[in-house]
Amino acid sequence: MPKKIKKTSRGKRILILVLSILILAIAGTGVFVWQSLGATGNGSTTIDFEIEEGETFDSVLSNLKEEGLISSVQIVDLYAKLTSHDQYFAGTFELNDGMSVSELLETIADETKVLRESVTLTIPEGTWAKEIAASISELFPQYTQSDILAQWNDLDYLSELAADYSFLNLEDLSNSEYNVALEGYLFPETYFLDMNSDLDTITRTLLDQFGKIYEEHQSEFESSEYSVHELVTLASIVQFEAGSVRDMPTIAGVFYNRLRDQMNLESSVTVCYALYDEFDDPKDCETRTDIESPYNTYLNSGLPIGPILNPGEDALVAVLEPETSDYYFFAADINGDGTVHYSKTYEEHLAICEELGLILN
Repeated sequence: MPKKIKKTSRGKRILILVLSILILAIAGTGVFVWQSLGATGNGSTTIDFEIEEGETFDSVLSNLKEEGLISSVQIVDLYAKLTSHDQYFAGTFELNDGMSVSELLETIADETKVLRESVTLTIPEGTWAKEIAASISELFPQYTQSDILAQWNDLDYLSELAADYSFLNLEDLSNSEYNVALEGYLFPETYFLDMNSDLDTITRTLLDQFGKIYEEHQSEFESSEYSVHELVTLASIVQFEAGSVRDMPTIAGVFYNRLRDQMNLESSVTVCYALYDEFDDPKDCETRTDIESPYNTYLNSGLPIGPILNPGEDALVAVLEPETSDYYFFAADINGDGTVHYSKTYEEHLAICEELGLILN
């Protein structure tokens, strides 16, 4: 009997120990959750927090964590979904580290809390520099489009930028035949700009974004046999030519094949840019291939002298990671679903163009 009593006592002790551990674990979890939903500081740090148009909630939470405004993305995400606090607006909000999670989420869900002293500049992929200049002029009327383009072509200013941005080469930018010297580097993105920003700040904001992409792919840029300027130039052509992201690596591969075999690129979109202010009808890009211009790849071998628009990250990655193929030609079904058809010979290419109704008289 004594042994039986001893076993029962031991069993009770074990049960009590297990329950104690569970209670402590639950209490510990509760304390952790409670701390994770509280403020991370005393309110002494204030941040202008930007939410971009189309940004995901996960991205917003990750950025809040990076700024030190929340301590756990997972717990805040769960809290937001359980309490229906996962709504938010694009814009710039003034937040501080003394705000609890509920206060932070309520602020970014309140459109009236968007800082109105900021303006939004959206640059779509494939935009020309002169179009970006026009958009900036609308938001900052103290600068005319001509003023902006003049600064983007000013050699002294370009020299200052080249000293600060490793991807800019002053020798590459110093060509009097450029339409716009910074064409290609004004990165497509949505920006929230202070209404009091000067032109230098605005320009550097765009270049900073290009710099982030460049740093992400720097090893690929450096391992290429082409310079950064040449790669950006090719990416601009790929951006203009491709109707979809999935076609970009293949189109890039086609151009590399033609460059390797010393064939003219004969890209009609370079004619569009060569026409520039005379560009009214896309058909002109096909019919005016004899226009004298260093951008025209029908008359000039190799790449054009510089980028013909501002490409996005997908086009840049495509020229850094092109698809290998035996194709030398491609044609898009612009009268149908936009499918791109590739061919190895000029005869095949002509047959495809005729079938698609792309032969222009």
